[in-house]
Amino acid sequence: MKIIIRHRYIKKIPVLEVVSEENKNSMLPLVIYYHGWQSAKELSLTQARKLAKKGIRVILPDAMNHGERKTGPISPIPSVTFWSSIQYNVIEFAQLVRHFEKQELIEDGKIGVGGVSMGGITTCALLTQHPEIKTAACMMGTPAPQKYIERVMERASEMEFFVPKDLPLLLSWVANYDLSMAPETLAERPVLFWHGTKDPKIPYEDVADFYQMIEDKPYAKESKFMTGEGEGHLVKGEMMDVVAVFFEKELT
Repeated sequence: MKIIIRHRYIKKIPVLEVVSEENKNSMLPLVIYYHGWQSAKELSLTQARKLAKKGIRVILPDAMNHGERKTGPISPIPSVTFWSSIQYNVIEFAQLVRHFEKQELIEDGKIGVGGVSMGGITTCALLTQHPEIKTAACMMGTPAPQKYIERVMERASEMEFFVPKDLPLLLSWVANYDLSMAPETLAERPVLFWHGTKDPKIPYEDVADFYQMIEDKPYAKESKFMTGEGEGHLVKGEMMDVVAVFFEKELT
């Protein structure tokens, strides 16, 4: 199977479309996969190829302030650029899906999302508001973004970084996309969570605590949490294979 990579702009959003050449114009399951902080779409290509080999059309967007959309330095105010990038991901998701719906390239409404780190946070946020998503994979992200914001603000204060007093208000939109505050929106959808126990950037405990809270609930019966013992903030090739098999099972 030959996998092709097509660079495109969808409503000015730069993306890579990764798909088998023989099925490039066929209706296929669609997965939108989001990269991490200060990364770019090209760095998700290994995962995308593995997914494409399972008969999936994969779209890798550049987040705002990243890759082709990087326009300058990040804000000196902690986390502002980070959350702005996630907000754009969330806003633009429906635009990307609509494009492929209009092209009649999505097979039977089979839409999946996934991502690493910042992309994992994006994935969890989308699950709260988009019931059309059939399955998802959050790798090294957090389903508790409000807690993450609080932690960043505490750390910024300790290190004497300037933080506007109204930063929580400026980021108040995040509460509506906090999966830990609305876990019932999982709605029995297959969702895979993976996190390393030694992750220095996004605490393992945030995901582990969330899963412990939901694991016995009916709405989470299709959710799965995998622990990377001793793993840091990196998804290795073996785990990418697991993600590919997961989407193959749940979406194709």
